Amino acid sequence: MIGFAGMTHLGLVSGLAAAAKGEAVTAFDPDSDLVARLAQGRFPIDEPQLAEIWAAHRDRVRFTSQASDLAACGLIYVAPDVPTNDSGVSDLAPVERLLGIVGKAAAGRTRVLLSQVPPGFTRALGDPSIYYQVETLVFGRAFERALEPERFILGCADPAQPLPPACRGFLERFGCPILPMRYESAELAKIAINCCLAASVTVANTLAGLAENVGADWSEIVPTLRLDRRIGPHAYLTPGLGLSGGNIERDLATVTRMADATGADAASIRAMLSNSRYRKDWPLRRYGELVGDRITHARLALWGLAYKENTHSTKNSPALAFLAGLGPSVVRAYDPLVAADARYHPGILQAKDPLDACRDADALAILTPWPEFRRVAPRDVAAAMKGRVVLDPYRLLDPEACRAAGLQQAVLGAP
Repeated sequence: MIGFAGMTHLGLVSGLAAAAKGEAVTAFDPDSDLVARLAQGRFPIDEPQLAEIWAAHRDRVRFTSQASDLAACGLIYVAPDVPTNDSGVSDLAPVERLLGIVGKAAAGRTRVLLSQVPPGFTRALGDPSIYYQVETLVFGRAFERALEPERFILGCADPAQPLPPACRGFLERFGCPILPMRYESAELAKIAINCCLAASVTVANTLAGLAENVGADWSEIVPTLRLDRRIGPHAYLTPGLGLSGGNIERDLATVTRMADATGADAASIRAMLSNSRYRKDWPLRRYGELVGDRITHARLALWGLAYKENTHSTKNSPALAFLAGLGPSVVRAYDPLVAADARYHPGILQAKDPLDACRDADALAILTPWPEFRRVAPRDVAAAMKGRVVLDPYRLLDPEACRAAGLQQAVLGAP
């Protein structure tokens, strides 16, 4: 039996994925109200495959708010949320608190910390029976990643020692490489992965912006890079609106602080953060050029509030950054999972669907690439709107159909 402590997005997905691999799972959280809702299948997260996995494997999962139930588990994962402030600084108090609860209730059991912590944190706990595993959570693809990981990166007090049988046996169920290493290497490996992702995002965004200015089309350039073996078929080359979510920017902020403290140079990392902020302003810049400078108090349709598709999270969402700088306007917004809220903009109204948002709008901004938005016909958008401008950075609507409908479509990476 495997225990999971902390029914966060990460803890829930990891626990249900373990059940899907055939493990009996004890899922603990000190919040008894949350546990009661989870036991009824009422989950506070949205993920593809969640309903199917729960329906197929619920008999192997037991939710509990009693920490003592973890004592029957041979292996316990600890996965609390790690909140960060606006400067990307992590609050590690929830990690320390839950580790303390689990350690007291299940002394001597192998525990694996799954939440991300900065280099040096796990060793400072002074308990060699605690391991640190690099998490692979990607909102909107969480179960895909949890069930088919590329590898497991495991931080250990002494990587020369064999892993506990319960830990190795569980990880081997996934059929991927297991990479034991010292704590500090694993903790920094997670940051290194996010820094490489940030570099790829930044290169794509920077050159897509240049393409807009010189008459090039980034979508024509991408295949040339995909065919270059030095870059690879899976490199992140789709331009976007900066770095969204919370993890990558947190890690870049961590690197700049660590570099400052140790005398290392972090100019390239600071450049990534600066580039991200510039890219996030793209919708406001284009809106000002195409609409705001011509129409006072325009009526705006907004598709998408989440920071990306298939998630309810709005952390660092380009849509919220856009609304924060918009000024007085009426905004009819639609997102499949996030409700319009006056905290986002004083003039925001809830639309019942994408076309309802477009009713009598002077312009449409599509700021989250939800798949369902691709299925809306541009002619229907044009019929519902009063204006013609569509800010479509991710090129969700077909350009030919937009032109045929008389829409002025602005996309990233094209003139």
